[in-house]
Amino acid sequence: MLEHETRERHAASAIPFAVPRNRWSDAEAAGKSPEELLLYRSNLLGADLTVTNFGGGNTSAKIEMADPLTDAPATVLWVKGSGGDIGSMKLDGFATLYLDKLLGLESRYRGVDFEDEMVGYLPHCTFNLNARAASIDTPLHAYLPYPHVDHVHPDAIIALAASSAGKAATDAIWGGAIGWLPWKRPGFELGLQLRQLVTEQPGLRGAMLEGHGIICWGDTARACYDNTIALIADAAHYLNERLALGPAFGGERVAPRPAAERAAVAARLMPRLRALMPGERGKIGHFADDPETLEFAGSRDFARLAAIGTSCPDHFLRTKIAPLALDPARLDDEAYLAQALEDYRQLYAAYYQRCVAPGDPAMRDPNPVVVLVPGVGRITFAADKTTARLAGEFYGNAINVMRGAEAIGDYVGLPEKEAYRIEYWALEEAKLRRMPKPRPLVGRIALISGGGGGIGAATVRRLLADGACVMLVDRDAEAAERVRAEMAQAFGKDVVRAETCDVTDEQQVAAAFEACTREFGGLDILVANAGIASSASIEETSVELWRRNYDVLTEGYFLSARAAFPLMRAVGGGSIVFIGSKNALAAAVNASAYASAKAASLHLARCLALEGAPHGIRVNTVNPDAVIKGSRIWDGDWRKERAGAHGIDPGSELEEHYRNRSMLKRDVLPEDVAEAVYFFVSEASSKSTGNIVNVDAGNAQAFTR
Repeated sequence: MLEHETRERHAASAIPFAVPRNRWSDAEAAGKSPEELLLYRSNLLGADLTVTNFGGGNTSAKIEMADPLTDAPATVLWVKGSGGDIGSMKLDGFATLYLDKLLGLESRYRGVDFEDEMVGYLPHCTFNLNARAASIDTPLHAYLPYPHVDHVHPDAIIALAASSAGKAATDAIWGGAIGWLPWKRPGFELGLQLRQLVTEQPGLRGAMLEGHGIICWGDTARACYDNTIALIADAAHYLNERLALGPAFGGERVAPRPAAERAAVAARLMPRLRALMPGERGKIGHFADDPETLEFAGSRDFARLAAIGTSCPDHFLRTKIAPLALDPARLDDEAYLAQALEDYRQLYAAYYQRCVAPGDPAMRDPNPVVVLVPGVGRITFAADKTTARLAGEFYGNAINVMRGAEAIGDYVGLPEKEAYRIEYWALEEAKLRRMPKPRPLVGRIALISGGGGGIGAATVRRLLADGACVMLVDRDAEAAERVRAEMAQAFGKDVVRAETCDVTDEQQVAAAFEACTREFGGLDILVANAGIASSASIEETSVELWRRNYDVLTEGYFLSARAAFPLMRAVGGGSIVFIGSKNALAAAVNASAYASAKAASLHLARCLALEGAPHGIRVNTVNPDAVIKGSRIWDGDWRKERAGAHGIDPGSELEEHYRNRSMLKRDVLPEDVAEAVYFFVSEASSKSTGNIVNVDAGNAQAFTR
């Protein structure tokens, strides 16, 4: 198909809403207890992104249980606890509260101006000493007189809730079976309003909460689930009929660039944006160029709608009040980018000053979370990779909401002061303060070459353990992927990536660093670890063997460091660690090519320490010796060659030989080297550059002085 024909087709119709499928299985539900049925229902709803997004929504059931002290029957509200995710939660993710005590809290209620204080009473209603904290939405479930309640935030529903024509559409779709409540922040007052609504309109299937989502119910777990899925499907079908009538967002203004070009633009742009966002810790980026984002950012109505901001509180808390929109024609203009970010910060500060009240928290980070580039895609920045990814996904939900809302009327965002009250809510501030202190390397991005080997894999693990994001590269694609999969299992798939790269190939090195900036947003740490080893007398050393050692151990380190320098300079510093060798300092028999190449890379590190210091770039070297366990180098000819040089058996005597040769008589493990690397990349060595740490269990020949 010709490119112009593709564009015309893209402009002719809007992207439709996905229609959820009913996934309930009576066979799977059979035999489950009431609380297990609640969990089953919750997990089904949360696993479907057409129903709710990560961490969004809550479910409940009112279950008859025996009081643990008296054995008397008690009605217990089981409701998703604060901060959980219904898609992945277990039974311990539910808060459990005496329903009669919850209902009795109404006598303590002093009115809407004091509703936040009601959260402090919730722990006094706890059933069976359950430590799971109840969420702010608990009153919505408690005061509805139904045994099973779902509250979800599907895009198709919020599109109705955030449209000027939303109430009319709600009536048209369900003929009065779904009630409508004007915007009200979640809390005790909204719970009372819901109770009043169902009292005045008996027979409702649910209620639309303006700007927020839907709450619905059923007499059984199955009936409640069926109701939720059916309501979302009804809304999606209704909106899709209208979206099919013409292009979304006023039609296309900027066509998407080819996929490879979008990726390249993001890789160049993200580290520059990151460098322009000051803060105590570096930010981690996430790039997406999904069809929804390209359709929205490239549309005629983009500027108008982006300025309105997000509507649903679930979206808003992740994405800030509005995104930063960049002119795709000016992405190479450094002054433009700097001014765009400064203008955003000033606008955010002005918003804060207009809304702040006595006792409110201090202004938070004024930098944008979401950056949109027409024709390119969506970039999000946050303190860690998972938060950045989720922020992008939530803005994707907001785009869907805008598309649906505009299909039936005008999209309506939250009033500014209501948005501020959500963002700077005292309850949200308290939640932020309860969060654990970030690990030392959170916000730092590392690239580790030779990441598929023993020392490389140990270093990947060590940096991930303290919160870094890691791009591991290796010329062995299978080894790189194996390590990536192991680390993803241990630390989560968000924080680790792998690329195939031969460090002797200039283009492959450039591509690896580009992948790192596109995946994470920049670079703070380089561990140059890719290596080979050879052993031969000088007469047996071929020119090819000599060059191969220098290609990997010297030129490979040079190419990697050269690629890292501009990325680190842009953010005001970084740490480069060369993995050297005892042989860089101590001569070795029959290893002239290997040892001299290691010596050359050691001196390269010293030279780079001089060049990097004015820019805050530290360059240090770790010199291991005889790291046999887990090493691919020692699995090859190097083992036989070194054993031959020492006149010992390569199988049974080699490790003992090196252990006994050391002053401390100890084996050196990959994890030992990784600890030295961690020292050099951490704040503990922030005043060290041009230095060497030997990890060799003691070798007088390699003493640096």
